[in-house]
Order: sequence, then C-alpha cells, then structure tokens
Amino acid sequence: MRTGEPAAAPSRARRSPITQQQPAPADAPPGNQPKEADELRAILRRPEYRRALVFSGLIGIPVSLVAFFFLAGLHELEHLIWTSWPHHLGHRNPPWWWPLPMAAVAGLGTSLVVLRFPGRGGHIPAAGLHSGGATKAALPGVVLAAACCLPFGVVLGPEAPLIALGTGLALLFRDLARAPATQASTTLLGAAGAAAGIAAIFGNALVAAVLLMEVAGVGGPQLFAVMLPALLSSGVGGIVFTGFGHWTGLKTGSLEIGLPAPPLLDTGDVVWSVLMAVVIGTVIHYVMTAGRHIAVLVAAHTLRTTLVCALAVGGCAAAYAGITGRSPTDVALSGEATLSQLAADPHSWPVSALVAVLAFKSAAYAISLGSLRGGPVFPSLFLGAAAGVLLAPLPGLGVIPGMAAGMAASTAAALRLPVSTVVLVALLLGHTGSLPVVILAAVTAFVTTELLPEGPSIPPFPPRRGQHP
Repeated sequence: MRTGEPAAAPSRARRSPITQQQPAPADAPPGNQPKEADELRAILRRPEYRRALVFSGLIGIPVSLVAFFFLAGLHELEHLIWTSWPHHLGHRNPPWWWPLPMAAVAGLGTSLVVLRFPGRGGHIPAAGLHSGGATKAALPGVVLAAACCLPFGVVLGPEAPLIALGTGLALLFRDLARAPATQASTTLLGAAGAAAGIAAIFGNALVAAVLLMEVAGVGGPQLFAVMLPALLSSGVGGIVFTGFGHWTGLKTGSLEIGLPAPPLLDTGDVVWSVLMAVVIGTVIHYVMTAGRHIAVLVAAHTLRTTLVCALAVGGCAAAYAGITGRSPTDVALSGEATLSQLAADPHSWPVSALVAVLAFKSAAYAISLGSLRGGPVFPSLFLGAAAGVLLAPLPGLGVIPGMAAGMAASTAAALRLPVSTVVLVALLLGHTGSLPVVILAAVTAFVTTELLPEGPSIPPFPPRRGQHP
C-alpha cells in the first residue's frame, strides 16, 4: 500500500493486550523453547544482512540532513507567515482574522496535491502513524502537502511527513546505489530511513527507535500483553523509590548523576493522574473518532470538503482570538512553540483562556486529522499539558505532575503507543521525578481508549483519472 492511500483502521486484535497465543510453560522441555538467540546469530551471520546494516548507517547521513533542512524550511516559513508578515503590517500578534486566508491556502493546496500527485500527499493522520508503504514517487506529494499544511496553521505536526520522507529517501538512495531491491531490504531500509527522519524532530535517536518499533507492531499483541503490566508495575514501583511527599522512599544504588532533585510526588499527584487519564483518554479518543468521520466525508468529495475543513480550522483559531484577545497561534499550528510557552509560565494563562484553547484546538485538531496532512503527536502533547494546567488546582495536584500526566494520557490515547509515549514525555520533562505518574497516566489512558468503541474505517480515495483502482 502506498503511503498516500488511506489505511484501514488499525486492527483491534493487533492493539489488544489480550492474545490467544500463550507463552510456553516454565517447566516445558528445553527443546520446546524458542531459540531466539540462535535465530539472531543466524541473521547476523548472513552477508546480505550485514551489508544492509552498513548501508542503513550510511543512509542515515543524507536522510538526516534532508530532514533537518526540511524542518528548517517549515520553521522559517511558519515564522514568516505568523510573525514577520503581521509585524510588517503593524500588528504585534497576528490579528484575529489572520488564520482564515492562511487556511484557504492550506485547504486548496492540500486538495490539489491529494488529487494530482502520487501518494496523495501522505496518509490521513486520523488513521494513526504508519511506518510502511512509502514510495519514491510519493516524495514530491508528501513534501508539498506538508508545506501547504504545517506552516499555514493546520493543527498537526511534522512527524508523519518525516516518516514518509525518510522511508522514500532511503529507497531512493538504495536504487541510486543499485543495491538489491528485495522485500527484506525494502522493509529494513525503509524503517532505517523513517527512524533517521523522525529523530530530526524529536532530537533523540532513542525516541525515534522506540516509536518506530511500536508503530511497526514488532511483537504484535503479545508485546502489548507483556509491556502493559511491566509498565504499570514499574510505575507503581517507582513511587516506592521516589517517595510520597517528605518520605523519600527506600534508597538503593542507582544511575543518578547529580541533577537537581525534581518535585516530590504525593498521594494527590498519583490519584489525580489516574483519574485525569481516564477523562483525557476518553476525550482524545472521541477527537480521533471525529477525525475518522471527517475522513469519510473527505473521501467522497475531496476538493470541496478539504477546503471547507481547512476554513473551519482557521475559523476555530479566529474565534478563539476574537473571544479571548490572545494570539490565534495558540490554536493554530502544531502547538510545539505554544507548549514551550505554557511550560515556561503556566500561571500566565487564565482559566478562561485554558478552557477556550482546549475547546477550539480540540475541534481544529479533529478536523485536521480527517482532512489535511501531518502528524498527531504535538497537538496531543499540547492538549494534555493544557488540561494538566487547568486541573492543577485540584487538591494535592501539582502543576508539573499535572502537565506530565496530562501529556502522557493525551498522547497515549492519540497514538495508541504507550511505551513511546512514556519515553517521549520523559524526554520533554528533562527529569524522572514525575515518571511514575507519566507511566500510570499512559497505561490508564491506553487501556481506556482500547475499551471504547472504534470509529469508522477510513475509506480509500477514488483512483485518479487514468489510474486503475
């Protein structure tokens, strides 16, 4: 399947923590145990695998450079549109109506790319992140769709275009080097290119590797069946060693390197993080479901519906700015920059502004997921952080644990990738003091969303003129 063809909804069976395959009994004869170590050694001894491993390392250099300049170009264009041009017109911040013409550009440009370019500009964000299916032919459409959407106020991030860009570039470089084009090399090099591309946005190779492993479904349902209890147990166990309030917990040897101590957790932080995760996970699940319903409408009438949806996204940002008097960029764009501002000074946001930004950005996020192009990560992070700040006045809940639990719950519900969520939020926090509530929130939100009914499957677009279905 090409990256531009919308994928069906991820199978509940693949995501479910319950699987029919049972592990071998502990007392089973040694001959019946899987020989994973022998299989791994056999793979490493294959000359073609070692060549692919070396080639993957070499591919990482040009893919990372292209991804860096791709992101730099998007950021420069975003700064030009939302900062430089309003300043040149005498505005300190973009006026309330500014998102509307920008949204028209995004809607028209995206619909033309979807209708005219191979690959349809990338997969529909409401279908979740995908690691496979990208082709060389889809690269121009992916780049153009991202350039039409992300800098012009669409509430999506660059991670999905970077995955498609990295995969397509890796396959392009393989063909330029005239390396064998086998199914195994396509899978291996495509994953390597996607990881190199996604590492550019997160600035961390570990996040990229973990994210790609979960996105690719390595291990299938059995992995989730094992990892969820392990995550939950580690989160609860972490509280014992981190401690509640002034009780510092049990001390053992650790890998601490002398960083400043993070805020101490207490009972309120832990209890509220679990309750928050249920509510936030449910809300984000239905935001994603609304995106799927919108994708169904877009597939039926692409040009008209995409343009209307883009204008609706701009209308959400304009309405927010008109009601609150704040910048429309709080709602528009991915939320990456606004998240940093919120974390730096959460008390500068009044309750009314937090409520408004959650309502309008959630609506714009759902519309963008079903009709435009980009990734779901950064808007979900911002929505979770804003919810955490809004709920921080609850008895016993601190601002930092509230933001940490909110980001974990929202991102786990949007991505359905609990391990990647924990790693990503821990990276953003810069410390491990809030890691127990991050784990508890991520697991709780993930289980909550898995138990809720799925939205509709995303139908394929009709074939372009002159193209067979």
